[in-house]
Amino acid sequence: MSEFKQLYSPLIRSAKWYPVQSWALEQTSHGAWLLESESLSRRLAQYCQHFTVTVLAQTIISNSHLSVIERQLVGESDCLEREVILYGDQQPWVFARTLIPMTTLSGKEQDLIDLGNRPLGYRVFNNKNSRRDALEVANLGTQQQPRWARRSRLWINEKPMLVAELFLTQSPVYAKEKGC
Repeated sequence: MSEFKQLYSPLIRSAKWYPVQSWALEQTSHGAWLLESESLSRRLAQYCQHFTVTVLAQTIISNSHLSVIERQLVGESDCLEREVILYGDQQPWVFARTLIPMTTLSGKEQDLIDLGNRPLGYRVFNNKNSRRDALEVANLGTQQQPRWARRSRLWINEKPMLVAELFLTQSPVYAKEKGC
């Protein structure tokens, strides 16, 4: 598991993010995945028999360790950083890094610290007061062999968190024959 963290965490932290409008994603097979506005976990679960989450790390990090853009998106609070791998039928599909400001972890949302191996999307998008904005996309591969990632801010009861997701090579986002 630590090889996933060692490999993908630096990749996603150094990504050059672009607004979704820069990519003309609507006309592509991977665009529907990158533009998904609801729970990515729920969508992925439709493509496998067994959908699971493995927590690679969950720690509190100082706001000073966030990038300027990350601070602009989540505020000046220290954050709970959660890094996970989403698996479909035991195949690694997505590496995800979530920053949850400590100010978000209050009231009904304090349970976010105890998600364990439950998908964040299942918890966030169970609430009618949830939404996604500030969606950005990056290609961390090449033009011939893209490795797509997206970053977006999630809101739950007007409290922010930032999620970056890297679609790994076995992810259904790349499976054109499945109609994705």
